[in-house]
This record gives sequence, C-alpha cells and structure tokens, in this order.
Amino acid sequence: MKPGTRVLHTGVEIDKYTGAASIPIYQVSTFNKTDVHSLDEGYIYSRTNNPTREALEEAACRLEYGNKGFAFASGMAAISSVFSIFGSGDHIVACSDIYGGAHEVLTELFPRFGMEVSFVDATDLDAVKKAIRKNTKALYLETPSNPLMRITDLRGACEIARQADLISIVDNTFMTPYLQNPLRLGADIVIHSATKFLGGHSDVTAGIVIVDDDELAGKIAAIQKSFGAVIGPMDAWLVMRGIKTLKVRMEQHEHNAMEIANWIGKQPGIAKVYYPGLKDHPGHHLHKEQSSGFGAVLSFQTNTIGFAKKIMHGIKLPVLGVSLGGVESIMSYPVLMSHASIPQDQKEALGISEDLIRFSVGIEDVEDLIADLEQAMK
Repeated sequence: MKPGTRVLHTGVEIDKYTGAASIPIYQVSTFNKTDVHSLDEGYIYSRTNNPTREALEEAACRLEYGNKGFAFASGMAAISSVFSIFGSGDHIVACSDIYGGAHEVLTELFPRFGMEVSFVDATDLDAVKKAIRKNTKALYLETPSNPLMRITDLRGACEIARQADLISIVDNTFMTPYLQNPLRLGADIVIHSATKFLGGHSDVTAGIVIVDDDELAGKIAAIQKSFGAVIGPMDAWLVMRGIKTLKVRMEQHEHNAMEIANWIGKQPGIAKVYYPGLKDHPGHHLHKEQSSGFGAVLSFQTNTIGFAKKIMHGIKLPVLGVSLGGVESIMSYPVLMSHASIPQDQKEALGISEDLIRFSVGIEDVEDLIADLEQAMK
C-alpha cells in the first residue's frame, strides 16, 4: 500500500463498536467494570488507556511501520518520556543542531537526575563514534535538523548505535511518516511533535512515540502510565483528522517550499538558503536516498540583522511566531524563539544567528507568498 493510501487506511479508521467512519471522541475519564477481578481487561481509566487515544497510537504506529505507538500531550512530553527510560549515570549522545526544547531538558532537567549528554555534529559519523563512552546508552538524532536543515546519514548512524548496543532515537517531525520512516532505516524509536504536520492545523498540541521492540515498548508504556503526560481524547481525534490529509498537505507544502527556496536565494540581501531540496544543500543526495521528499521547512540568512527584522515585521500572510507545520505559513526567529534556551555562545557556534529566519511554508498559493515576501523586502 502506498503512503498516500496508508494515511487514510491504517486499519483503525472505523470504530469497532458502532461502525462509525470516524473514531468517536471518547471524552471520558473512567469506565464501568462489571467484574472487579478483571480490571486489567479492556478500559479502566483514560490515563491508562482510552479508545480515541488508542486509535491514534495504532494509526501512527502503522504509518511508521512500528510495533507499538504512544501518544502524549505535546512533543516535549514525548521527548521527555523517552529520555525517562534512562537513569542516573547513563550518557546520551545527541546531535548538536537540535530543537531548543530538547536541548533544554538534556542540559537542565535530566542532569539533575544524574544523566549525562554530549552534543556532536551527527553529520560526521566518525565524530559520533568518538563521542560514545562506556556508559553511553542512546543516540538522539534529528534529520533534517532544526533550524539549519543538516542531514544525518540515518542508516550509518543507527548502525553505529546498533554495534555499540545503543538505543537510536530519531525525531522525525520535519519529514513526517509520509516522507521518511526511520524505523525502516534502523532506528529503534521515532518521535513526532504531532502538533506540527501530523495535526497540521495549529489547533492542537500532541506528541507521538513509535517503537519496534517489545522490551522498549514496555519501558515507554510504564513511563506513559506513571508519568501521565497523555494526550486527551479531543486532541487525539484532531490529530487523527489531520493525518487523513497528510498526503495532499505535504505535497503542496513541498511544492511551495521548493518554489520559495529557489526564489528567495536569488534576492538581494539574502546570504544563504538552507533547504534539502536545493541541489547545492549539503547532504542533498543523502537525503534523497533516505527520504521521498524534502518537506516544508527552510531557513535563510540575510546580509544584515536589520534586513531580517524588516522581513519579519513586514510580512502580512505568514504567522510570525513559534511552531511550524500548519496549513498556514509560519515564520520564526530561532535565536529568540525555538532556540532561545540555548546559551548564546552555543548558538553562535551552531550558526543560529540574529540574521537567521526559519520559514515553515504553508499551502497558500505560492505566488501570493512570494509577492508578500517581496513587498516585505522592499
């Protein structure tokens, strides 16, 4: 079954109780039991399981070709819950070009409990190997990375992790299951901020984790139940509704992003464009080998900070704010938004500068987006 069909036919689109063509919103906290000796059967309490959330978890699992899925209240809840399967003395190797929220919990929260982290340029597999210690337990990756769209060789990196007996974790938010499937490339755990493209309409916060191993599934299930950062039924339903249009949205997103990436790189005052679809983008050919498309997100640097702010304050169609992945275009300022929590010296080392803009290209008519950008520049 092709990806565009799979997003509509996951096998859980029909409610097994009523035959409804859309899974109902089971807005309930507790369930009646007819026998106190069968509390482990069926549904008992929505923190533990809920039919709407269960349908989303199964749908996401099938889209990523996994064995078990878990839905959380946000992308950060998903990320933090995965990191919670590790403990004191454990070491994690993470890509240096990383989402600011993930960087923050790895440097501020989990070290309180004795965990250690090393950041490495994951596009350099030799650097990944050298960063592994005796107490290293996991390799955490984003590709394309946020916000500079660096491309990591997923097959190569996950093979390094496998040989070192590490758990490989990949944030696949930018590409979505429609364009990239890390489990099929060797990863052990895939994470999505479903707030972004899976939901697709900027009206929900959600996170999803998919695994392909029963032991890992048991560990994450225990964290999900005990930590309790689960998604609510209404939000789960909204994400499922968003997934149904993932194919058509991602194709239009990508078409627009490619047009804008090519156009904006030719404009005066633009120093650099970062988009995997550009043939001169570092890792372009590698990305084509492991993904079926280039996605909706690009970043660009201007020649001056003032010009960057002029563009952001002059646009009329895109939202100027945090997040990405909505049907509407969203323009962000990483240095003060998505990566604000990263220390200044580290931002400078990573290239996250005050002249850098991240652009999540929506599904508007691309001619209107280009005209808007043009008037903002003038």
